[in-house]
Amino acid sequence: MVELNNLNKKIHKAKKRVGRGIGSGLGKTSGRGAKGQKSRSGVSIKAYEGGQMPLYRRLPKRGFNSLYKKEKNVAINLHNISKLIVTKKLDSSKLIDLRKFLLKPKTPKKLKVKVLGTGDFKIKVSIMADKFSKSAQAKIEKAGGTVEIIK
Repeated sequence: MVELNNLNKKIHKAKKRVGRGIGSGLGKTSGRGAKGQKSRSGVSIKAYEGGQMPLYRRLPKRGFNSLYKKEKNVAINLHNISKLIVTKKLDSSKLIDLRKFLLKPKTPKKLKVKVLGTGDFKIKVSIMADKFSKSAQAKIEKAGGTVEIIK
């Protein structure tokens, strides 16, 4: 059953026809008031808060991005390398380039791979990386392997 109140309501609202004479109520200035920046087309005053100090100026600046950042290291321990060799993910008969194994091809050169000496290491293998800790280098050489540092 249809209510009588809803019969007179328009279902579709007609769009505003701006600039069609005084009688339309949207003639001359087309409902934009008179003159000024806001009455022009294509202009908006973003982040303007009516003279109040804007939000982006009220909040403090945080942080600093140095141009001379220290390089960051990606660390891998010897026991992790031995696990990878045992699970056949790394081939111990060839030279292991950890940079190629750990990093994606387009990573920045600032990122360095460092081998740390945690864990037992008894596999004869030659490893190539950017840096080695003294203990890691000693353990690899004690097992009969070689260490190559990428310049």
